[in-house]
Amino acid sequence: MSDKPPNDDEQNRLSARAARYVRVGGNIGAFAAKAAGQRMFGIERDQAQSASELAAALGGLKGPIMKVAQLLSTIPEALPKEYAAELSQLQSQAPPMGPAFVRRRMIAELGPDWAKRFANFEPSAAASASLGQVHRATGLDGRALAVKLQYPDMQSAVEADLNQLKLLFALHARMDRAIDTAGILSEISARLREELDYKLEAGHMALYGEILKNAADIRIPEVVPELSTGRLLTMTWMEGKPVLSYTEAPLEDRNRIALAMFQAWWFPFSHYGVIHGDPHLGNYSVIERDGTPAGLNLLDFGCIRTFPVKFVGGVVDLYRGLLEGDRPRIVHAYETWGFEKLSNELIDVMNVWAKFIYGPLLDDRELKIAEDVPPGEYGRREMGQVHKSLKEMGPVKVPREFVFMDRAAIGLGGVFLHLGARANWYRLFNETIEGFDLETVAARQRATFAVAGVPLPV
Repeated sequence: MSDKPPNDDEQNRLSARAARYVRVGGNIGAFAAKAAGQRMFGIERDQAQSASELAAALGGLKGPIMKVAQLLSTIPEALPKEYAAELSQLQSQAPPMGPAFVRRRMIAELGPDWAKRFANFEPSAAASASLGQVHRATGLDGRALAVKLQYPDMQSAVEADLNQLKLLFALHARMDRAIDTAGILSEISARLREELDYKLEAGHMALYGEILKNAADIRIPEVVPELSTGRLLTMTWMEGKPVLSYTEAPLEDRNRIALAMFQAWWFPFSHYGVIHGDPHLGNYSVIERDGTPAGLNLLDFGCIRTFPVKFVGGVVDLYRGLLEGDRPRIVHAYETWGFEKLSNELIDVMNVWAKFIYGPLLDDRELKIAEDVPPGEYGRREMGQVHKSLKEMGPVKVPREFVFMDRAAIGLGGVFLHLGARANWYRLFNETIEGFDLETVAARQRATFAVAGVPLPV
């Protein structure tokens, strides 16, 4: 190890991380200490009260920990429903950087003459989130651009906050043994670290552009490589209206939006083993033409999950097993995914969740994705039933691939409920998996990733 003292940048990062530990750790540590103390003295904790206390501990914090909190609220197997309900109400947006701060960040990424590389750059943010903010700009070629600029020192903030997440999961494991959350922690950590890599996000954007190039109703932004770095991502601006602005539109319009979303999610998964893992409504906007929806913009490629081809095969096997009442095929699907110690009792419990997720795809008729369920409650009742049963058998180790698969499926269903869309989901899904073959998917995955310049995960 070198005796050379750290340079200023390294020292700043260390100082920032230390300060972050103190601020975040103090809030979460106080919550954990109270919970541990009550447990030590045999005091039964009320789930709703504990959830409210955790939300209060996190409520004043900004940055990655808030993004983590909202992630947890949308992963069905991660937390009991009381926690999910409280955390889902937290706001992940951070105050945007001011113009002077933005100029310093742009100089750091593109150099002192950065402004000359744009015909126009708006110094005030058009949108801000937990890890960065977006500015409108115009390129020298006249194109409307979106410039995504990462906040300073996000790497230190993410690592500090992930360490606090370990504490939360350790506490949760002592209080609730239904689910082994080790895989959930690993998966959230990996995806959050990836979100800091804007070069990877640019590659994922190119990947989706290749996958969906023939989809008439879906548009993907184009990256501007010469104006992008690892912490700055410049892309074409996608004009569109919020999805929720169509909740009162005619059913035909709402259905068109839902069908485009279905294709944007299931086609990449079934043909290439890839999903857009963040179902946040802000990651879609509606292309409007003559006052009616003409398509969908798919935005923000920071949370993309690529799956082994055998995992995709398991999804198709489980569907066909449920459709045909073929229990050995259902068990084979669970084994393919890595579930262990599969007793008949555990399989029956897991099938409760599987039949909920697949339910609309098993019924050959036009229907809503669910009846009489508020969008924010989609899946909660079923997961509560499963969770109660698993507490008697657990802990069950959930393969990490499931974390964002379940999250995205639930999020997609919630959007369909917001829209009140009706469709024959059975036919849509069967058209998507028609002729499904593992070797074909594997070859297609390798070739398309190579074209997009994105390495396949090991």
